[in-house]
Amino acid sequence: MSEADTEKNRWLIALSAVAIHLSIGSIYAYSVYQNPLQELHGWSISDVTFAFTVAIFVLGISAAFLGKYVEKYGPRLSGLTAAVLFGGGTILAGVAIQAGSYVGFLATYGVLGGAGLGLGYISPVSTLVEWFPDRRGMATGMAVMGFGAGALITGPVAQELMTSLSIPMNFYVLGTGYFLAMALGANYLAKPPANWVPEGMDPDELENTNSKGVTVSSDLAQLTANEAIKTKRFWLVWTALFINISAGIMLLSVASNMTQEITGASAALAASIVGVIGVFNGAGRIGWASVSDYLGRTTTYAGFFAIQIVAFALMPNISNVWIFAAFMFAIVTCYGGGFACLPAYLGDLFGTKELGAIHGYSLTAWALAGVAGPTLVSKIVEQTGSYSLSFYIVAATLLVGLGCMALLRFDIESIKAEQTEGSAAQPSMD
Repeated sequence: MSEADTEKNRWLIALSAVAIHLSIGSIYAYSVYQNPLQELHGWSISDVTFAFTVAIFVLGISAAFLGKYVEKYGPRLSGLTAAVLFGGGTILAGVAIQAGSYVGFLATYGVLGGAGLGLGYISPVSTLVEWFPDRRGMATGMAVMGFGAGALITGPVAQELMTSLSIPMNFYVLGTGYFLAMALGANYLAKPPANWVPEGMDPDELENTNSKGVTVSSDLAQLTANEAIKTKRFWLVWTALFINISAGIMLLSVASNMTQEITGASAALAASIVGVIGVFNGAGRIGWASVSDYLGRTTTYAGFFAIQIVAFALMPNISNVWIFAAFMFAIVTCYGGGFACLPAYLGDLFGTKELGAIHGYSLTAWALAGVAGPTLVSKIVEQTGSYSLSFYIVAATLLVGLGCMALLRFDIESIKAEQTEGSAAQPSMD
């Protein structure tokens, strides 16, 4: 560790992470390209949407496989690699669009850009957990909030650029901007010195259950990624994550049409409500992640499932558009909060030894949920002509997620009890 690294400001580390996540979070603004790409080359809506699906799928898979890369080469080089992949993928996507190559567009935006998404998503996270041992949830929530809020910046910027520039040129400009922002952020990233704690905090406080008003406790274990994925608690977290993401993506994929059908809202009003969803997605990430520092991660995730079970069970029978929208916003905060609390939760359960790799493995749940959620609702609507059944099925699966949290709490308490007994059995050194 260089002297320069010991003098880094942890809040600037967090800001650097936000810069990376704001850039890759632009994926959520992809819908602004739907009509322009269809009109330019005659690609169907399913063709254009498939590129987004590929990018999200590759995000999850690359996060799993590149987690070891992050652990080996560190956050700075990993972040710079992500900048090249995502920024370069976006620029090359512009080349593919200019050439009229759909396969080229899938390969550049979907595969290359998707790999940059996955690597960029996990690169700063384990570093933040180490810089903020006293505020794990809040710190990772700040970064992941950037991912959720990325569309709020890219959406209007891309829309404005397309009024004066060609679509390929739009991708050239944005891709260059993403690369610069990500590279600048990555260049400041570094892990803290060994045994580092925030100024003014006694290292012994990290062993206490409460410190400075938040939960600050020692990790349950210090495991490698390969050790972590062999535990029951990893797969309980993975299943809960898969269910939470599937529910959220299912809602996001049909939010406008669903609002119109169930409440009778106009297309314009439904579009406005959908536009506000991004605010709640981002706010839920920082809000719930900060709350989890006080309540504990298991309790917070249990809250996600309890809120959504009630919301999904009631929504098919709600005709008032504003009450319906309020339930949607609540669900979206839980969707975003699930992502934001995850890195801190994994750190609590498995330690920070290989947190980047463990986080990457867990995000395979995102890759599969990105396919499962929209597929479920589309198939049900095709068969029944209604969204109601999909709501009740999702509510039932959320009950399974709540059960995972109950089992996880029991598993955690059992491990703690074993550790306490083991410590008591050791002979005194006095």
